[in-house]
Amino acid sequence: CLCPVFPTPPLGFFSLLFASCQRRLRSLLILGVMLGFASYYGHHMVLQKEPTGAVVWGYGEPGATVTVVLSGDGGLIVMKKTARVEGPSGTWTTVLDPMDQGGPYTLMAGQGSENVTLRDIYFGDVWLCSGQSNMVMTVLQIVNASRELADAARYPYVRIFAAAPARSDVELEDLEHVELPWSIPTAENLGHGNFTHFSAVCWLLGRYLYEALGYPIGLVEAAWGGTPIEAWSSRRALRACGTSQHPHLSGPQTPSVLWNAMIHPLLNMTLRGVAWYQGEANTLLHTDLYNCTFPALVADWRRAFHAASAGQTQPLLPFGFVQLSTYRRQSPDDSFARLRWHQTADLGVVPNARLPGTFMAVAMDLCDESSPYGSVHPRDKQNVAHRLQLGARAVAYGEKDVVFQGPYPTRAILEVTKGLLNLTYSQELVCRQRDTRAFEVCCSTPCRWLPAPVVAVGSRTVTLALAGCGRLVLALRYAWAEWPCDYQSCALYNTQGLPAPPFILDALPVGGTPGHPVSPAEKELLLLPGSGFSQGI
Repeated sequence: CLCPVFPTPPLGFFSLLFASCQRRLRSLLILGVMLGFASYYGHHMVLQKEPTGAVVWGYGEPGATVTVVLSGDGGLIVMKKTARVEGPSGTWTTVLDPMDQGGPYTLMAGQGSENVTLRDIYFGDVWLCSGQSNMVMTVLQIVNASRELADAARYPYVRIFAAAPARSDVELEDLEHVELPWSIPTAENLGHGNFTHFSAVCWLLGRYLYEALGYPIGLVEAAWGGTPIEAWSSRRALRACGTSQHPHLSGPQTPSVLWNAMIHPLLNMTLRGVAWYQGEANTLLHTDLYNCTFPALVADWRRAFHAASAGQTQPLLPFGFVQLSTYRRQSPDDSFARLRWHQTADLGVVPNARLPGTFMAVAMDLCDESSPYGSVHPRDKQNVAHRLQLGARAVAYGEKDVVFQGPYPTRAILEVTKGLLNLTYSQELVCRQRDTRAFEVCCSTPCRWLPAPVVAVGSRTVTLALAGCGRLVLALRYAWAEWPCDYQSCALYNTQGLPAPPFILDALPVGGTPGHPVSPAEKELLLLPGSGFSQGI
């Protein structure tokens, strides 16, 4: 257990377990210590840079005034803030003026004759990384781990922090435990063990962002393996989806217990973005509610971080996520495919109207059947993080020339007499594999899915054979399987190497669109996100 940062703690100090802000304060009164920072402030930390101000908070004697001083490396005072300690919580909060990137700085909190000083502080961008075991997998567990760990010393300005797994039935004001205090990365703290610290996806995302942006990055890991989205959701978010009561769930799977203990305590922190890798647990639990629970979590986290940070964390906090990878080859179960679709709020690509300000890393082509941690834990986290950082640069940082999505169909023409379906895509295509099961069509009600083999691939077009389908095409789907393809060998990619995402689309006959007339032997199909009969799988 790590408590707030205090000057020279008394004997036995770190053996105390504080279950909430109030219990923490009572313990401090017993010890006679009346000043400290909250648990996730420490030496070597990164605070959020401009254009927003970093929130700083801690503990003190109720009614007292705390002075917070930020000083440069030479001791020159950069800014001074005062905050009153509120009772009965015994907490104080201040917002620093927006700071340019860089450092190092010293941050001191003083109350009367007491003071606490944090050193080697930098300003940059702070990203929160959360989810289940694929987010928890450490740098020690991934491909080329030895090289990745050896490279840690090259990135002293990517700082890392990890909250310890914890659960609570009530919302906590501060973390009960810290697994890894703010640290400069080393081979030891990046590869402490299996499923401990530090998250490989989080680390690589931060490292790639540092290489692209050139200024400090702070990474905060708060993740727990095997946990469903319900555990990370507040009660109000669950109520929005009618999923608040789950009496059969226990431990870290219990609704809201990880929100309460691992996310709610962090709300005061000013953030630049969130990275999320979760969903495997929900292929077994409330799979078809994920199209509600995930957008509800994103919206709820945004509201909560914005409000608790005095408006410093932006209301449309950039939120990146990893679409599920694979588990079992040739599995007849389609829960992974459905979950992938629901991760996009049933719209196929992000950002979209239900998930604005989001970005997605497709990972269904990064399978790893020989992973010693089980095939559900693929070891190629470098490509996952690379695809995430492309989305972050495009969506969070507004880089207009960064391609971060794979190709997606925009138009379909049915050649009735030839039994062919011509798809037009949004980007130039690269065909890596003419898999006869990659595309499937539904031609009847109730839906029976038939393979639609690829017969031709053009620059932006794919032609499918519709043997056995006749004149009627009701729906179309792509890569709809738990294990859609071998490693980096799905059917379609763009020229940047990003895979086309999976989809399930209803096909409605329409006339030709303006500028795109069709002949009498052709029928244009309007492609709509799958619902109704196409979802009756």
